[in-house]
Amino acid sequence: MIKTGVIHGRFQILHNDHLKYLLAGKARCEHLVVGITNPDPCLTKDDTADPKRSSDKANPFTYFHRYQMVRAALTQSGVDEKDFSVVPFPINFPERYHYYLPMDATFFLTIYDEWGERKLEMFHSLGLKTEVLWRRTLATKGLSATDIREKVAAEEPWQHLVPSGVVAIIKNTLR
Repeated sequence: MIKTGVIHGRFQILHNDHLKYLLAGKARCEHLVVGITNPDPCLTKDDTADPKRSSDKANPFTYFHRYQMVRAALTQSGVDEKDFSVVPFPINFPERYHYYLPMDATFFLTIYDEWGERKLEMFHSLGLKTEVLWRRTLATKGLSATDIREKVAAEEPWQHLVPSGVVAIIKNTLR
């Protein structure tokens, strides 16, 4: 088992497939560092591989709300708080990674599209140890946080798509 793993995502509504991803990473390491990407507007920038992911509309929840979502989802899934950390991850600023992340860890990721391939290339260019948890097409990716945000806005049922602990955080945030 790997000592330390790093996994990352925007988690702009942490949903059930995000939780599967987080738990897959945790199953491979003793301590999981969860990096929340696009933690604030100053640490967010466009990337041609996926320009939409840096827009304000695609990032409605603050770092703190997403931190709460990650902690709630993992602890309610039985992961002990001592076995994971949650940190900002300035994904588009690789020169800043060492300020936030253990650079000797294994960096886990999933690949669905050009953006996933771009991140893998970026990690390799930095000499980071990586493990691809799975590769899937966009058509078989599963849940989409964008779709869930749209359901929330339209007042359609969405609660079954997110871990139970996340429901209360979203409701409190949207008040």
